[in-house]
Amino acid sequence: MSEHAKDNYRQIQDLLKFIDEGLDKAKIPPKAKGLIVEELDELRKFVLDARPARIAIVGRRGAGKSSLINAIFGEMRAEVGDVKARTGAGKWHAYSSEAGTLEILDTRGLGEADQPEEAFMERTAMEEVQASIQEKCPDAILFLSKAKEVSSRIDEDIRQLRELKQSVMQHHDYHIPVIGVVTQVDELSPKSVDKPPFDHEAKQKNIADAEAVLAEKLTEVAENPVKIIPVSAYFEMEGDQIVYDTRWNIDTLVDYLIEQLPNDAQMILAKLAKVKSVQKKLARKVGRNISGITGLIGANPIPMADLPVITGLQMAMISTIGLLGGKRLNKKDLKEFLSALGLNVAAGFAFRQVARQLVRIFPGAGSVISGVIASSGTYALSEAAIAYFIDKKSLSSVREIYHHKFEQKRKQEEERVEDEKNDEPQV
Repeated sequence: MSEHAKDNYRQIQDLLKFIDEGLDKAKIPPKAKGLIVEELDELRKFVLDARPARIAIVGRRGAGKSSLINAIFGEMRAEVGDVKARTGAGKWHAYSSEAGTLEILDTRGLGEADQPEEAFMERTAMEEVQASIQEKCPDAILFLSKAKEVSSRIDEDIRQLRELKQSVMQHHDYHIPVIGVVTQVDELSPKSVDKPPFDHEAKQKNIADAEAVLAEKLTEVAENPVKIIPVSAYFEMEGDQIVYDTRWNIDTLVDYLIEQLPNDAQMILAKLAKVKSVQKKLARKVGRNISGITGLIGANPIPMADLPVITGLQMAMISTIGLLGGKRLNKKDLKEFLSALGLNVAAGFAFRQVARQLVRIFPGAGSVISGVIASSGTYALSEAAIAYFIDKKSLSSVREIYHHKFEQKRKQEEERVEDEKNDEPQV
């Protein structure tokens, strides 16, 4: 881990410690306090305990395993075996970029006419795969099948998949999710429609047919419906620039894959894939959770002395969104973001001082803060942070986004509270 990354995580550790200290002193009802502790535990798993996602990839030679890895990164990270089989023994490979690492159990392609370039360490490929599974438990299996070959030469691949699932269950007692990936859909007829989004009726029908065939095959192994995602992963680079790009549906695959991952494996994959829609989806999930908790605290309502708990949670949320956006987030970045909201944060950046400042941007907040104000303010902060750290909008537009989202959310929350009152039975 780089020094920048260590600084990021140390800052979040300090922030969570600040919240813990505030909770110990705060006069918050036990039920609300318990929910805050649960949310903090989830945040710790998501950010501080983050680890590389571990993906097992099954598929014969030519199915596009290396190309898919490169497409996820948006960079050339895996060597594509254009001529000879390049995937050797079934072992874990770490593919890294500045944003993080992805661990791939890249099983030997089946049906190969020649041996892979790497030597085997054990008698058979399957034995080596099982040894690797014993070492580390994969989070998910991607089963790759070339679009033109989904109806042929797949039975041996299916048998290997069954053995993989059984091995994971045996060693880790884990029902591993399987995702079917139809690769190289750009090669389906009509070949002249070779650019995304492939919105030609005949092309889309052929893609759908390939999905249906693979779904039927995989359901036999999984014993329940399996998600099938068609993709095109091909792109070319000159230097650091992508000069030709037919990637399609990679964002859909990454989004669904992250949904299947444990919390501690989601953050790094979202960062390294650089898919804004996925990063924003996770950021909004964090924002919703923290908004709900701050609204619950504020519903009591609580005195000014306990507000650092709310604003501490908000700063942890902002920092997490910054990390999701791949930002090397330090106190300087946070100060820039907060200053865009109209806060004059001192150079010392004491969390308690920032907490007092944050309250000032809530319209209508006095010596106590209501649930509607707390929840709306947190939601608006999350949307402003997404705009700044993920959408890369200018600092000048952040304050406007914050105030617009705050008023919009406050109106919705006030209407919801009023509706709940009207629904209460009359005595």
